[in-house]
Amino acid sequence: MKKALFLASIFLATAGSAALAQSTAEKTGVNSVMGVAPKTEDFVLEAASSDMFEIESSKLALERSDEKTKAFAQQMLADHQKTSNELKAMVTSGKVKATIPTSMSSAHQGMLDDLKKLNGNEFTKQYHSDQEDVHEDAVDLFKRYGDEGENADLKAWAAKTRPALEHHLQMAADMNK
Repeated sequence: MKKALFLASIFLATAGSAALAQSTAEKTGVNSVMGVAPKTEDFVLEAASSDMFEIESSKLALERSDEKTKAFAQQMLADHQKTSNELKAMVTSGKVKATIPTSMSSAHQGMLDDLKKLNGNEFTKQYHSDQEDVHEDAVDLFKRYGDEGENADLKAWAAKTRPALEHHLQMAADMNK
């Protein structure tokens, strides 16, 4: 409850216009705490950034981890390249009015930069932890948009994609045990 009140106060303090308010609410986590669907542009930015992080961090895991982690990373690469391509196709076809980012968010980039500094067991532990964190966020994002998103095509895609993300989350949680 304290987190919700804190995030709500950040939202109210930084909301300058309706468009900015939505982006701020998504960035600060207020929408997540309140269970509010992100705006389409916010969803696309977050989903694309998450895919970019998954792809790049999993490439590192293929170079730096044990066999069990490499198998997981290979599945993350394949699955997230697929979702990334599907999202891009919806945007380029005009079904979804949004822009695909060319780089990941600063938060995802920071996580990737931290991973790049690690090797061996330290890398593997951090990769496992990051995978659980980013998949928790992705499941939440896709659930909120799949339940109440504003674009019908994207809403259906988010709902269809969420079970795979939930499976990824369970796999990541199991690796962290």
